[in-house]
Amino acid sequence: MKQDRREFLKRTGCALTMTAVATQMRHFGLMSAIAQETKDTASESVPNDYRALVCIFLAGGNDANNTVIPNHNDGSISNYSVYAGTRSAQGLALAQNTLLPITVPRMGGLSYGLNPAFSGTNGIHELWGTGKMAIVANVGTLIQPTTRTQFLSPGWPKPFQLFSHSDQVSQYQGGRSDTESFTGWGGRLSDSRSADDNPTGLIPMITSIAGAPLFTSGQTTLPLAIGTGTLGSVLNPANPNSTTSALRTAFNNLRTVDLDNDLIDAASAVTDSAMSANSVFQSNPYDPVGFPVTGIGNQLRQVARVIKKRTDLNINRQVFFVQLGSFDTHNNQLTGQTNLLTQLSQAMRAFYNEMVLQGLENKVTQFTMSDFSRTMNPAGLGATVGTDHAWGSHMFVVGGGITGADFYGNNGANGTPYPHLGFNTGDDADNGTGARGRWIPTTSVEQYAATLARWYGLPDASLGSVFPRISNFTNTNLGFMQPPA
Repeated sequence: MKQDRREFLKRTGCALTMTAVATQMRHFGLMSAIAQETKDTASESVPNDYRALVCIFLAGGNDANNTVIPNHNDGSISNYSVYAGTRSAQGLALAQNTLLPITVPRMGGLSYGLNPAFSGTNGIHELWGTGKMAIVANVGTLIQPTTRTQFLSPGWPKPFQLFSHSDQVSQYQGGRSDTESFTGWGGRLSDSRSADDNPTGLIPMITSIAGAPLFTSGQTTLPLAIGTGTLGSVLNPANPNSTTSALRTAFNNLRTVDLDNDLIDAASAVTDSAMSANSVFQSNPYDPVGFPVTGIGNQLRQVARVIKKRTDLNINRQVFFVQLGSFDTHNNQLTGQTNLLTQLSQAMRAFYNEMVLQGLENKVTQFTMSDFSRTMNPAGLGATVGTDHAWGSHMFVVGGGITGADFYGNNGANGTPYPHLGFNTGDDADNGTGARGRWIPTTSVEQYAATLARWYGLPDASLGSVFPRISNFTNTNLGFMQPPA
């Protein structure tokens, strides 16, 4: 039957109004993110447990050389004397008696030391002794396994724009180093698993408490991006007024109109999910205690709040992103890095303790990433001493589902995963009299991330879709995650 002009205008006009109102409704928080979660059918392989990954990004490039330090005198590998010999003269070496000792089986039972910022009953040093923390050594951006000889050879494939902040951040979060990336490996992991793992989830699989970074963006995935405020206000405007109230009323009225219009039906379904999620967040608000009142502490507290609501949100798998920085310590490093690592340690410990209270310590894993490490050779002198951009770095993994209290990663030129700290030696990317100690990674970001993703539930057959260059590396399971129970 031919549609008359008035009916056509009524339908299309209403749809356009719906679109305009929906555009305004994005400011209420959930709609744009939930749109990609609305599904017609449920998966037949929904998991019967819960797992979450919490990415803690150390923005600016954390100096790994002053984070995990040799605390032994074994002359066959880099010891404390080698470390101090490079950094003491300019005032950057940490005194050996201040280091927090850890025994490392992978290093023949030798002692290493954590930065003293990790100390105390509210820090993560204690978690090493209980096997709830592991260190993945000398991780970095790589196109393929690379030795010093290969790196110094003209034409050898090197990561795109090596040593550049923005490009190395993109490669860590994007999970590939051969080109610029427009999606992140957290987002692609969500692309791969959302339909199977969270078919009726009220919010997206991936949530950021630090904006909308590349890590969280997939081909079909957008993050739920929220701040650190009260969860009950996620869908409600912070300062409602007559305009926002009118928009909400108009939006709800339009949803009741039966126009047989796919746009309105889809928008209505999205809104139903958003409203349901908001109702969950507003019902019986949960406020974890024991978190430090810092930026990273507040972010991880918010993650804990969302996790607490997992059952009511119909969520079985979640990925979270939080961020701390800036670790770009070109000067005043001793003060700046100590302050940031203290915040990191206390927030990670508080979050771990909260997961114990929720009975999820074996189901939730925290892990760190950073742009890169920093030069072994300091920049400056005395109180203002700092460091410059380097490469391979050490990452922390914390949780009850790990095989902790050890170093992980591939061995380098010295036969261990911990780099040799000497200039112009087998792990140094620099060469000649100007060498400053920028360690060539022995473990790629992809290998590190794939180990986490496999524990999360990503099948081996899907590794290539999330990590396009993973086939360049033979070892895609570094062993620091326990097989899921």
